Amino acid sequence: MTGGLDLVGPTLPSPRSAKQKMMFITLAGILAVVGTLAGGYYFAMRPVTLRIAVGPTNSDDIKVVQALTQAFSHSHGQVRLHPTQTDGAAASAQALAEGKADLAIIRGDLDVPKNAQAVATLRKNVAVLWVPPAAKGKGKKGGSKITKIAQLAGHRIGVIGRTPANVNLLKVILQQYGVDPNKVDIVQFPAGESADAIRNQKADAYLAAGPVNSKITADAIAASTRDGGTPTFLAIDSAEAIAQNHPMYESAEIPAGAFGGSPGRPDDEVKTISFTHHIVARKGLSEATVAAFTRQLFAIRQAVMAEFPLAAKIETPDTDKDAVIPVHPGAAAYVDGEEKTFLDRYSDFIWWGLMGLSAMGSAGAWFAGYLKKDERSNNSSLRERLLDMLGAARRSDSTEELDQMQTEADDILRDTLQCFEHGAIEEGALTAFNIALEQFHNAVADRKALLMSLPQNLQRANVALRASGTL
Repeated sequence: MTGGLDLVGPTLPSPRSAKQKMMFITLAGILAVVGTLAGGYYFAMRPVTLRIAVGPTNSDDIKVVQALTQAFSHSHGQVRLHPTQTDGAAASAQALAEGKADLAIIRGDLDVPKNAQAVATLRKNVAVLWVPPAAKGKGKKGGSKITKIAQLAGHRIGVIGRTPANVNLLKVILQQYGVDPNKVDIVQFPAGESADAIRNQKADAYLAAGPVNSKITADAIAASTRDGGTPTFLAIDSAEAIAQNHPMYESAEIPAGAFGGSPGRPDDEVKTISFTHHIVARKGLSEATVAAFTRQLFAIRQAVMAEFPLAAKIETPDTDKDAVIPVHPGAAAYVDGEEKTFLDRYSDFIWWGLMGLSAMGSAGAWFAGYLKKDERSNNSSLRERLLDMLGAARRSDSTEELDQMQTEADDILRDTLQCFEHGAIEEGALTAFNIALEQFHNAVADRKALLMSLPQNLQRANVALRASGTL
């Protein structure tokens, strides 16, 4: 009889549960990393809506931007457009300068905001100066007497369009030829009223600025044709000099017959100056976003041309370092074929993120181990106590003493299992403890069996001798 003592001792639970727990923790960590990367990818690749300032109402620029907005929406690309209508190119530039727009359509011959960087060339406009033929019965008073720009002094010049930029353009041309702008009478006509003004001879000469194939310019020139006479086009022979003095302008030529008619108008090539309408972006706008916009713009240009032919004039920006408007790095990357992929842009972040997670994991493990230091130390002292009890059990002469040690061993077992569940001790330490515990139980069982086999009087004698210190 062993007094109800289990000879083998309580069976320790398998470490499988702890392994499963660690596997779940590891899996949770991996899923967290994957989720973080997936979230970062979605955040980086989600559609971005850019505000684009453009004006004035019913202008070609408005029509082009509206066509682009629809095309961008249908293409389901990374960039969407939200047009913000302004009073004109100057107002659009101001909106960009104030941060009220991400993109803007501006004229290159106006003040360019300091935070503007070129993304694309929307179109090139040419300056057209002409003099209507003299009306019958007017004699020498007709405007056809004017054949050169220098002869415009003292005359009335009509400017097509309400924008002050066209008046400034006229003044630049006049000053190049020594004509004082204060000695000419400049009057502006809205584009829709220009044909009537020309028919009613409201001015002696006219200036229009727009694409070579501009319908507004062609209609105004057609209105100048009367009584079989054709308008006289004034060549800007000093176009190259103007371009040297004013870098926003370029020397250009108007092809013969550009404005239709029979015979063609003009009947020969005419030298002039041109300026550019640009699509510009804020300097601080993301390089990746601008690159995506530029890529989408040139990808859908052909589709937009079918609806709005002026889209054919869209060109890549000037990427030279001495360009009048510096190119945005995102647009330059697209033009030069150096656009970065997702991994190119975010590989450093991903790498450092993984390194950071690894470092955080190591720090967390160290901190968790540090917090369990006292628990491990306490359990180590309890294991030492178990080994001491092993020796004491082999010398004990009292079953009551053995039962007390058995109860204490059960408490040590409970503490050890809790430490293992908390991760304070590892599987190897638990195995060593199991061996010591098994040896203790065997020692208790053997000692109890020996004591039970001795006569009662001998047991009492042994206890007395041990108590007196004889044994």
